[in-house]
Amino acid sequence: MRMLKAYKYRIYPTKDQKELIKVIIGACRFVYNWALEQKIKTYEQYKKSISRFDLQRILVHEVKPANEWLKKANSQALLASLVNVESAFTRFFREKKGFPKFKSKKNPVQSYQLPQHYTVDFEKSIVRLPKIGEVKAILHRQFEGTLKTATNSNHFKNLHWKILYQYSCGRWKRTSCKTGILRIYYSGNRCRN
Repeated sequence: MRMLKAYKYRIYPTKDQKELIKVIIGACRFVYNWALEQKIKTYEQYKKSISRFDLQRILVHEVKPANEWLKKANSQALLASLVNVESAFTRFFREKKGFPKFKSKKNPVQSYQLPQHYTVDFEKSIVRLPKIGEVKAILHRQFEGTLKTATNSNHFKNLHWKILYQYSCGRWKRTSCKTGILRIYYSGNRCRN
């Protein structure tokens, strides 16, 4: 059985890396707010929703060339912001949760996500991030598994890196007894992660 687990690590970037992280966070916030505005305007004008893929095409071919500073940010982090807008609207319509809000620069917690192209080196205690490079980190827990999404967060001037990974852990088996009750039990090694 495959399971997901996340660990949060403190990172210590240099001054230049901190500035680049701020630029990437600002770019992701800009893309999120732009996409949210586009979705709202499209619905007001045409009573139709614009898809994430249409927003992605507009972002790559129109918005990025018009805003050169967006090229400093990782493109996958920008596309992850579009996914976040889409999931916020899905939650709103399906679960009747609050309407998506614009992201503020004044919020003390700022973050961006990376779906891939980052690595963790436990021996050297570094995390390699695209466009930023190697960043020192305190890797207090080691893990084995497939790297999934990583989130870089700036929480009250402290930088953290949350890594979501997938690992295998034993098996779940189904059996049915004569009374018609379905029993599910766990067999295999205990999870060590």
